[in-house]
Amino acid sequence: MNKTALWGVSVVVMALGLSGCNEGAKVDPEEQMGPNPSLPQARNFLSPPMQVPEGVGWKDNEAPKVAEGLKIEKIASGLLHPRQLYVLPNNDVLVVESNGPGTEPTTTPKQLIGGMVKSRSGKSGKGGNRITLLRKTAGAAGEWEKHVFLENLHSPFGIQLIGDTLYVANTDNIMKYRYTPGETSLQAAGTELADLPGTIDHHWTKALLASRDGSKLYVGVGSNSNITENGMAVEYRRATVLEVDVASGASRIFAAGLRNPTGIQWEPETGKLWAIVNERDEIGADLVPDYLTSVQEGGFYGWPYSYFGQHVDQRVMPQRPDLVEKAIKPDYALSSHVAPLGLLFYTGSDLPEKYRGGAFIGEHGSWNRSPLNGYRVSYVAFENGKPTGKVQPVVTGFVSDDEKELRGAPVGLAQDADGALLIADDVGNTVWRVTGGQ
Repeated sequence: MNKTALWGVSVVVMALGLSGCNEGAKVDPEEQMGPNPSLPQARNFLSPPMQVPEGVGWKDNEAPKVAEGLKIEKIASGLLHPRQLYVLPNNDVLVVESNGPGTEPTTTPKQLIGGMVKSRSGKSGKGGNRITLLRKTAGAAGEWEKHVFLENLHSPFGIQLIGDTLYVANTDNIMKYRYTPGETSLQAAGTELADLPGTIDHHWTKALLASRDGSKLYVGVGSNSNITENGMAVEYRRATVLEVDVASGASRIFAAGLRNPTGIQWEPETGKLWAIVNERDEIGADLVPDYLTSVQEGGFYGWPYSYFGQHVDQRVMPQRPDLVEKAIKPDYALSSHVAPLGLLFYTGSDLPEKYRGGAFIGEHGSWNRSPLNGYRVSYVAFENGKPTGKVQPVVTGFVSDDEKELRGAPVGLAQDADGALLIADDVGNTVWRVTGGQ
């Protein structure tokens, strides 16, 4: 693009940003937390409201803020867009460094402008396409040892260990590798277990979770569009949770209608499958709430035809009232455009009692709301296997008070052997460790 064209686009971007401020959110986020969120009337825009802080990273001695009774430390920095974390049995921590493959074509001015606006935040930073291993040295303070564990991956995201086999979900397949406890790099070549939907990749992340008995892998696969603007043909096996047989690699759709299930976990009390889901954009700063929900086998959760049960999205053609009628209402709304990308049910004992048994959520924050929402690690309490109360902020300070600068953005979460909460920060290129403050 030449300088004149770039200048012209920049002017449009600034104009859209200013106009977006006039179309800001009107609903208090707390009114959109829980099983029955406030859902205002949908709106249509030539360009939706956008607000994106400038990615500046962390200065020396800066760190996120934590709730009372907690403390935080940096255990790794200088990473290449860390997105997911996985704790091995010996307490080594695997850090998946990744970003999208950049294969989605830009076909509209809105996409071009939106991409330019979002790129300011640092969220589009180049991923490492690798996995780094972190190891804590006994008695040593400061950052942990770093080792390049696995390289030359293709936009990896999910990771699971079953026995002596490590499974890595690239954007287009699941690879398996032989793992020997204690090794700091994988030397043997991997083999493909199963293919995954990997064309266009509007949503590229593939969350991964092993069944309790290790016989199945569950994969969160996002849609290839906001609301089918690329056609239904490219949505085959997308907006789903897939179930993959570990022995054969065969897969089936376990649940559908989940626009972008970016994190999946087993709820510890009931053993049920739960997911965080990024909902659709471009119908207002107050729509649609992202959510946390149990995932029923064979269930349909609305996308693209409806949201939160039977709230019809009029933009989708042709309409499918038969599917809308059976759409399952999600269990718990997180409020609009928080962009949840990390989910962890906490089972440790290091953190204060009030954080035990519930779900930590990495809220990455979205470009589609003004004022900003998300950009924090939050907590949802559970009772009898169900979420209760409001979303509680736990780790904050990723964005400046005036919402102009972004120091970091939380993504994947994990619990280490000591019961600490680990946070991947892809804008700050950092891994944080939160412990009890006693």
